[in-house]
Amino acid sequence: MMRIALKVLGYVLGLAILLAGGALGYVLLALPQKTQAAPLRIERTPERLARGEYLVRLADCDGCHSERDFTRFDGPVVPRGRLAGVEMPKEMGLPGTVSSANITPDAETGIGTWTDGEIVRAIREGVDKDGRTLFPMMPYESFRNMADEDVYSVVAYLRTIAPVKRYHPKPKLDFPASLMINLTPKPAGTVPPPDVSTKLKRGKYLVTIAGCQGCHTATLAGGDKFGFPGVTVVSANITPDTHAGIGKLSEQDFVNKFAQYRDYVANGSPKAGLSSFTVMPWLQFCQLPDDDLRAIYTYIHTFPPVNKPVETHPGFDKGLDKPKEKS
Repeated sequence: MMRIALKVLGYVLGLAILLAGGALGYVLLALPQKTQAAPLRIERTPERLARGEYLVRLADCDGCHSERDFTRFDGPVVPRGRLAGVEMPKEMGLPGTVSSANITPDAETGIGTWTDGEIVRAIREGVDKDGRTLFPMMPYESFRNMADEDVYSVVAYLRTIAPVKRYHPKPKLDFPASLMINLTPKPAGTVPPPDVSTKLKRGKYLVTIAGCQGCHTATLAGGDKFGFPGVTVVSANITPDTHAGIGKLSEQDFVNKFAQYRDYVANGSPKAGLSSFTVMPWLQFCQLPDDDLRAIYTYIHTFPPVNKPVETHPGFDKGLDKPKEKS
């Protein structure tokens, strides 16, 4: 009987090893899922360039791909390093060394030699020119929902950015993240224009492309930590909860919250210390039309309220650039 039991156990272990080996082989050899880059030649019309500039702002591409001056409020972009890529700080706790790509048209270090179809594939499917998986900090899972015409507009606009020669080494990820990221890319297929016939539907598309849930969590209840040299900030609760979220804000209050930063865009962002450090793209989103902000507000209010208080600047006295005193 014992011999039979051991034989059965041997079969089970063998099957488990085989399945594990097969799964590993699948991740190594069959992934990422990718399609051939479409043979596109995207015409740069004035309409596409204007739409592309708007979408790059909505998606906050500058937030990750541009050099920024974090001595000033919200880290305004340093023009000489716009969209030339940056190395992510080790304080973010990423699984390895990660740099955002140089997405300027520089032929040597940027995307100047990429075809239009390769750029489209990278944006929506997370696969680079050479068929490698992009680290999913790049929100291609959200951009997968970007309409064909919209992604064409983004590509057209990126082609007009001043080229910057700035080399970044390829990401070096720790195991098992180096393998698991290959599960993320998926073909986007054809994506029709979004239905924006109502404020709610428009808001849903805007929130998806803006990637609000990427920072504020799937429920929008916040709490995700973002580490930078000398400071950690936490994403806010933006559910309609009246105590911990934004439930007390009227639609106009919500619009005004963003609009107050438009002067910073026009006249320069003021100096800021650690207690007001933020990675929320106020300087980008404040430039969105009021109607878009109203649509975002409408869609956010379809989420269930979550009574989850969040301290966005842990360890600092409110309004003061010094650590809290220990009691």
